[in-house]
Amino acid sequence: MKICTRCVLPESFPGISFNDQGVCNFCTTHREVEADETARDRAEARFEEFVKEVSTRDGHHCLMALSGGKDSTYALMLLKEVYGLNVLAVTFDNAFLSPQAIKNARRITDALGIEYIIVRPNVALMKRVFAGVADGDAFPPVALERASSVCNACMGMVKSVFLRMAIERSIPAIAYGWSPGQAPTRAAFFRMNSSMIRKMQEARVMPLLEIAGDELKPLLPDEHHLESSRDFPYNVNPLAFFDYNEEVILEKISALGWQLPDDTDGNSTNCLLNQFANRNHLDRHGYHPYAYEIAGLVRGRNMSREEGLAKLADLGDEMIAQDIERSLGLEAE
Repeated sequence: MKICTRCVLPESFPGISFNDQGVCNFCTTHREVEADETARDRAEARFEEFVKEVSTRDGHHCLMALSGGKDSTYALMLLKEVYGLNVLAVTFDNAFLSPQAIKNARRITDALGIEYIIVRPNVALMKRVFAGVADGDAFPPVALERASSVCNACMGMVKSVFLRMAIERSIPAIAYGWSPGQAPTRAAFFRMNSSMIRKMQEARVMPLLEIAGDELKPLLPDEHHLESSRDFPYNVNPLAFFDYNEEVILEKISALGWQLPDDTDGNSTNCLLNQFANRNHLDRHGYHPYAYEIAGLVRGRNMSREEGLAKLADLGDEMIAQDIERSLGLEAE
C-alpha cells in the first residue's frame, strides 16, 4: 500500500492524493509550525487569564478527564503543578480499561493530592453500545477519519458524563489530555454554549440512544442542565501549551509512580478495547483510525515518521482483541 513519504497516511485514507514526490495533499497544505505556535500562544494566554480568575474561588477549578494513560496523566500533573488549580480527576471506566491504568490513576492522584472519582456505568450497557457501533454505521464518515466507531461512542459518553458532572458541580472547566495530533490548536481553550452542546449531542449521542435506549439517559445532560446553566464550562487541552515529547512525558510521570501497561496496543496506554476497535476499523474502512493523529504528530515534528509507522503497526494482542469481540457478542474471526 502506498504511504505518504512525509507523514504516515496511506492511499486508503479518505480524500488523499499524492504529488510526484509521493507527498500527500494533507502535508502540502499543512500550516507552518510557526503559525501553530502563534495560535498556541494566544490560547495559552487566554487560559492563563482564566487561571487567574478562578484560582481564588472555592471548590474545584477544573474537572480532569483522567483515563490513566500517559497523556491525561501528564495533563493532570500540569494543571496541578504548573497552574496550581484545584482539580477533580474523574475516570470513565468503560469496562475495558487496563488494570494498570486504574492503578496508575489512583497512584498519581494520591501522589498529587487530588480528589479522584471513578464513574463505572452498567457493564452490559457499555457492551451493548460498543457492539452496536462496531457492527453498524452509527457515525458519519468524517467522524471515522479521526477515530474508530468504538472510540467515537466512548468519547461521546465521556464528554456527556463529564459535562453533566461539571454543570451540576459548578466546575468552570473540563480538561482533556489530547495530543497535538488529536485536537487542533484552535480548540485548545474555548467555552461551550448550549447550541454547541446540542450539536455535539445530536452527532455523538443520538446514535447511541438509538442503540441503548433510555437506559443511557441518566448519564447524559438533559434540557434541565442546558436551561439551568448560564455559564457553561470551558474545554481546555493543557498539552497544547507545551512541547509534546513522549520520552519527556514518560520520564516525568514515571517519577510520580506511573507504569506502562503491558496489555495495550501501540496507540493506547489505558484501554484494552482499542485492540479490537482498531482491527474492526481497519477491516471496515481500510485504514488505521490513529493514522490521522499520528500524521499530525509527525508533521508537527513531535514524532519521527519511523516512530509513527511503528505505532500504527502495533495492533496489540490479537487474543485480547478476539476475547473482547466475543464478550461483545460478536463472532470473532
